[in-house]
Amino acid sequence: MYNQGVLDRFNNPKNAGSLAGANGVGKVGNMQCGDIMKIYVQIERDIIRDAKFKTFGCVAAIASSDMVCDVIKGKTIDQALAISNSEIVTLLGGLPPQKVHCSVLAREAVEAAVADYKKRLEREKKKV
Repeated sequence: MYNQGVLDRFNNPKNAGSLAGANGVGKVGNMQCGDIMKIYVQIERDIIRDAKFKTFGCVAAIASSDMVCDVIKGKTIDQALAISNSEIVTLLGGLPPQKVHCSVLAREAVEAAVADYKKRLEREKKKV
C-alpha cells in the first residue's frame, strides 16, 4: 500500500517531537479519519528556522507531517505557505488516493502554525 519513502518517514521520522522555543503552533484534525497534527515552528525574521511535529494518526499522516517539516525549514513564511499538498505527495513518492487528505492536513497545520506566529507577533507589538 505504501512506498518505501513513506514507510521510511513513518518508521524513522526526523522531525518528531515538540520544539523548545517554538513561536508558532498549529493544530488541525480530521474527524472522519481521526488524524490530529500539531506543527511547531520557530520563525526568525520571516524565515522558518526549525519545525517539529506531533501527530496522532496513520502512516500517511505521520509521513506527511515529517516531510512538511523538512520542506518548510529555511523557507520564508510566504514560501512555506505556497507549498501545496501535491508537492508533499510528490516528495513522499506518492500516497494512496484515500490517504491524500493527510498531505492536505499537513499543509493546513503549517498554515495554522504561521497564523499563530502572526497572532503572537501582533500581541507583542501591542505590548510595546
